[in-house]
This record gives sequence, structure tokens and C-alpha cells, in this order.
Amino acid sequence: MSEAPAKVALVGAGIMGSAIATRLIETKQAVTVFDLDKAKVAALTAKGAAAAASVAEAVRANDFVILSLNHADIVRSVVFGDGGVAIAASPEKLLIDMSSIDPADTAEMAGKLAAETGMKWVDCPLSGGVPGALGGRLTVMAGGETADFERARTVMQHLCANYTLMGPSGAGQTTKLINQLFCAVQFQAVAEAVKLAEAGGVDPKAIPAALKGGRADSSIMQEFMAKFAARDFSPTGRIDNMLKDLDSLQSFALKTKTPLPMTGQLVEIHRLLCAAGLGPKDSAEMMRLLDGKIG
Repeated sequence: MSEAPAKVALVGAGIMGSAIATRLIETKQAVTVFDLDKAKVAALTAKGAAAAASVAEAVRANDFVILSLNHADIVRSVVFGDGGVAIAASPEKLLIDMSSIDPADTAEMAGKLAAETGMKWVDCPLSGGVPGALGGRLTVMAGGETADFERARTVMQHLCANYTLMGPSGAGQTTKLINQLFCAVQFQAVAEAVKLAEAGGVDPKAIPAALKGGRADSSIMQEFMAKFAARDFSPTGRIDNMLKDLDSLQSFALKTKTPLPMTGQLVEIHRLLCAAGLGPKDSAEMMRLLDGKIG
């Protein structure tokens, strides 16, 4: 007998939210979508999703609620604001937050939702981007109670190749900050390596194959070095989103008195790029800075 489809509400139909919803629709899950942008909702209803008039309406009709939102303040408003998740919450429902937000905010909101409504919360920030979501190959680092983590697997099995419980509420978000630190360092390293190769008369596009399997190898080098070398600025991820995560990382480091000297430099590089109007652009735009074409 085939498994019954999971009944999932998705709140936030941006780039990642739309990819998550599309994957769930394609794997025959029952998806209800809410977003303030009606065009984004319409694009998903055309694929087979249902539309909800409010967050609360979406929650009432479903067992699982996925959030894919940009900031902790937006998450808080969606969960606890007028017509939000808490209005329709119950112990039988589970919130899966796939946003990338502050670990302390996550733990506080998860505790509040459980105390007020009995509804549990699993933080499930992701790595793998749109291609990973569409292919069901995301890496998701989770925080919450073991039973809730396992219950969320009903949905996450359709989205993830790697789904790991890292600890209690907020631990997934802490792990995502670590993921972003690795990514930001490697993007900067790729950009600098491109410039060094060009200065030395070496084709930077040949570097990934030459270093494949060695200690310097990484998926970011393999995927992005040729892109950076070609000054290919087609969108794969936004600089301002990386700055948001780096700001959260730096704030968390200050709270925990953790020395992260490289993070400070990365924050300022990304803030400079945003100040130059490149915030909505791809990380490859950092080549403009090294090329002397900014400022």
C-alpha cells in the first residue's frame, strides 16, 4: 500500500520556498501555500498546490507547517502575529522552520509556541540551494526533540539527502551559521585564487581539475571557480543574504565570546559589496571588488 501524502502548509514562496513547494508537489504531497505575493502563489497553484487566504487558514488544513522566510522578525510575526500560526496551532501539528535565523530567537520562539499551544517546532535550516531542493538532495541540520525530528522526517525525506539532528532547539541554526562561515570563507578564497592564477599566467578554470581530490578540494571550488573566472554573474545566491547570515554569525560570536577574526573581515567585505549596490547580486560579484571596479 502506498504511503498517504503528507499534508503540508508552506509559508513563504520566495526562491527557496517555491523550490521546496515544487519538490513536495512533484513527490505527490498535499501542499497548501501562503505568501503575500499573489503571483508567487499562483505559480505554485498552477503546479498543483492549494492557496490559503491567511497563514492561520493554511495551518488549520494541514499537519505540517514549513516556514521559508528571511528574518527572525518575519518568522515571529508569521507565528505570533494576527492571523498567524499560533491562532490555528495544536499539539497534533508540527512547525518546520527552514529559514536561517538566530539560534537564540529560534529557541525562544519554539518554547513560547509549545507553552502556549502545545505545537512543537523543529528548526531545519538548509544547504544545497534551489538545485538541492528540486532534486531532493538538500543537507538539513535540525534542532529540536528527537520525536519531533523523526516526525518531521515524513516531509523531509522528500527534500533531503542528509538530515541530521544536531541537538535541542536552535542547534540546527547554530550549525547553519557554521555552514555559512565555511561557505563565505571559501567564496572569498575562490575569488582570490582566481586573481592569483590570472596574475601568474595560469588558467583559473583548470585549477579545479588539477586540485581535485587534494586537501584544497571543495564543492565550492569545483562549482564556482570557473564561474568566477568567467565573471559569470548569473544568480545562484544573493550577497545580502550572505551578509544577513554573517551578521547573525558575528552577533552569536559576540554573545558567546567566541573569537572569529576572519568573520569580521568577511562581514566588512560583504557590507562593502552591499554598499556598492550589489546586495541583490550573485557572490561572483566579489570579483568586481578584486578587479578594482567598485568604488
